[in-house]
Amino acid sequence: MMGLNKVVIADYERGLKYTNRRLTAVLAPGVYRWLNRPNRKVEVQVVDVTTGRLQLPRIEYLVRNAPEAVAAQFEVIAIGPQELGLVYLNGRLNGLLQPGAVQVFWKDAADLRVERVDLSGSIEVDPKRVQEVLRSGMPADEKRALYLRQVADHEAGLLLIDGRFERLLEPGLHGFWAATRPVTVEVVDLRLQALEVSGQEMLTKDKVSLRINLAASYRVTDPVKARAGSADVVDQLYRTLQFGLRQAVGGRDLERLLGQKGELDDEVFAYAAAQVEGLGLSLEAVGVKDIILPGDMKAILNQVVEAQKVSEANVIRRREETAATRSLLNTAKLMDDNPTLLRLKELEMLEKVTEKIDQITVYGGLDGVLNELVKIGGQR
Repeated sequence: MMGLNKVVIADYERGLKYTNRRLTAVLAPGVYRWLNRPNRKVEVQVVDVTTGRLQLPRIEYLVRNAPEAVAAQFEVIAIGPQELGLVYLNGRLNGLLQPGAVQVFWKDAADLRVERVDLSGSIEVDPKRVQEVLRSGMPADEKRALYLRQVADHEAGLLLIDGRFERLLEPGLHGFWAATRPVTVEVVDLRLQALEVSGQEMLTKDKVSLRINLAASYRVTDPVKARAGSADVVDQLYRTLQFGLRQAVGGRDLERLLGQKGELDDEVFAYAAAQVEGLGLSLEAVGVKDIILPGDMKAILNQVVEAQKVSEANVIRRREETAATRSLLNTAKLMDDNPTLLRLKELEMLEKVTEKIDQITVYGGLDGVLNELVKIGGQR
């Protein structure tokens, strides 16, 4: 079907002219008209050149099969298999080209510069370059070529490249190009950590069943050893504390276990500290939090404790009675040897008796009080 077609191309645009679906020309800004014929179909695709890049599907095919149309207007950038391309437009970082990429840029759209990064050597990114990438306007999918990891001041970072340990990372923000090689940073906390070993059912030496809760504190002193020595160093420490606790409890009877809990803590600590010494851990403290007895055993122990306390109370009572009797005997001996002292004691008792009597009638005056009311030795 024949017809007159028109397209207007602005100053910031270009037109890609396709004749029978083949690129035949690049149109500059202006107004264009053409007539389609049955055997000659013309199409014009208008594109914005301010982005610098020519975003078209199958761009590599276009470069290979329409070199004349491409050469006058475009600059072709090919990135090697071990390279990254940092695209600068008008002096500012605008994008990133992946290894093996081919990208076409408009020649007169902007001041173009492509900086190539060699990935065959070190892939660590300078901190200034990291900040430049983060502040740039490049698409998010292109930023993913930069692997970032923050290491806090109480942490250590283990850098792994291709699954192999490379080195320890100091605290700070670290960046690596991860376009050709997998990069991982494992972060290890170096602060004091707590570990609970709870609900451990076990038997004492005298076959008493009980449940024990244990608490421990530790810290990672060598992250490299901790990673290489065990698949899960915390789980290894947990199991070591379990074994140490069972060994210590199984070698003690209940009475010794309850009476010397500090001794149990020391034995478990010594056992576990020796076992984890080569794992890059430092065991700081171990303590038994709770020893929980079954209900029937708890009742028996309560009876034993009650009987012990009753026995102790009886001993104390007898000791006090003996002391009181001895004191009375000594007082009696003193009074027997000293009648005046006995008289004073009688008067003291008289004073206590009179406190509870409302009225006393005395005959004979003071002499009657002293001689008749209270008699010494049966004399009047």
